[in-house]
Amino acid sequence: MNIEETTRAVPESAWFKSSYSTGSGGECIEVASRATAVHIRDSKDLTRCALSASPAAWTAFVSSAIVQAT
Repeated sequence: MNIEETTRAVPESAWFKSSYSTGSGGECIEVASRATAVHIRDSKDLTRCALSASPAAWTAFVSSAIVQAT
């Protein structure tokens, strides 16, 4: 799958901002969770390609981030 196909496959309404995002910018991501993949993009630069991961890989990443933060 190429970048353009990934972007088109995810409707704009599916994206949501990280709960840690603020209105003042900073390090913000948006996530779109689909049945077969989780798509992650930079909320400040939507022209860049989105990163795609399997739901299991995304869950492992988030779990690891939570452990590292505590």
